Amino acid sequence: MIPRGTLSGPTFLTIAFALAACSGGNGPEPDSTIADTSAADVEEAAPDLRAMLANEDRAESDRTRDEGRRPADVVEFLGIGRGMHVIDLIAAGGYYTEVLSLAVGPEGQVVAQNPPTVLKFRDGANEKAISARLAGNRLPNVTRLNKAFADLGPDDGSFDAAITALNFHDIYNRRGPEATASALQTIAGLLKPGAVLGIIDHVGEAGADNSALHRIEISKVLETVEAAGLIVDSDSDLLRNDADDHSLLVFDESIRGQTDRFLLKVRTPGD
Repeated sequence: MIPRGTLSGPTFLTIAFALAACSGGNGPEPDSTIADTSAADVEEAAPDLRAMLANEDRAESDRTRDEGRRPADVVEFLGIGRGMHVIDLIAAGGYYTEVLSLAVGPEGQVVAQNPPTVLKFRDGANEKAISARLAGNRLPNVTRLNKAFADLGPDDGSFDAAITALNFHDIYNRRGPEATASALQTIAGLLKPGAVLGIIDHVGEAGADNSALHRIEISKVLETVEAAGLIVDSDSDLLRNDADDHSLLVFDESIRGQTDRFLLKVRTPGD
């Protein structure tokens, strides 16, 4: 397990956006007035994500989960913003799909990708959840992509960013490092050069039965990212929780929703 914060800033391990804001007051000079009007337009076009997430139009269950998931902070750390084309990998019921939909705004696009097997889990619970979330064109900038990783290709999009939340451990623990690196290479093929992939997962310990606990060692993730040819840009402590000693199943009621989680910002090679 890597020490916290050691990946902050660019890190060039051969491994698998920036928001600009301007403001100003009205001034007497014509050129200054034009610049200030442009700044006001930018602010109007980028409403506060936290306020949108707090809106009662979102499900109460999602708003309850926000405390442990800190979605606005995660999106900010990854640099995802207005107008971007983003993919939510293994979106499941679509919690992050909706967060991303609000973050990129009407001028952006979000694709909710799910392997068909994930949609069948627990008597189709994920299919029911994401169908209800998107019913009635509720999130008009979202489209669905129901394909397994092995079936994904460049024709499925060229994305500015991607995120996968609490899924990496399942791929790795079930399929092993080589198959997981292959999946990362497939994902990289969907992303533009220099695009961001955000990886969130439950922290596991060396020597523990992380497969049974639904956890993963950070070192295993870094090794797999390296094998896939992606680059770790930075990590964040946003989702860390010292109260979780990594010994419990992540679904244990005493820790569920409050597990110690790592957040990695990975980039594809290129500008």
